[in-house]
Amino acid sequence: MSTSILLIAHAPLAHALRECALHVFADCGDSVAALDVQPNERPEETLAQAQILLDQLGTDTTLVLTDVFGATPCNVAQRLVDGVRSRLVTGVNLPMLLRAVSYRAEPLDSVVTRAVVGGTQGVMQVAIAAPQNQSRRNRHDQDSYDHQQ
Repeated sequence: MSTSILLIAHAPLAHALRECALHVFADCGDSVAALDVQPNERPEETLAQAQILLDQLGTDTTLVLTDVFGATPCNVAQRLVDGVRSRLVTGVNLPMLLRAVSYRAEPLDSVVTRAVVGGTQGVMQVAIAAPQNQSRRNRHDQDSYDHQQ
């Protein structure tokens, strides 16, 4: 049986991430659940909703992903996970989620490791270079060849 994934994040991030995962992995709908934490909702209410979703997933192991360490979604998740059948990773991003979904058939420890690695490798600065072999022109030049390559 595969590991399920429960997203708990500030509204509307959890559901948006789930929709992105479904876009890439159309078959993951039964194993990925989302809980958007509303601004004025009490943590106890959020915890009760999270417990219901966890029970509905019905798997032996669950990876819980939250957005910001120390914020309400993470605090609720810390009360939800047991460290044995469920684990918590915070700082969720789309590369992390996609990696977790990709490897959800592996043991929970492996899914956690792959999710963290996927999330960190998915964050990078991309260098933007000027087009090669093109000199920069003054924007007021009236050369008819400006728009040709």
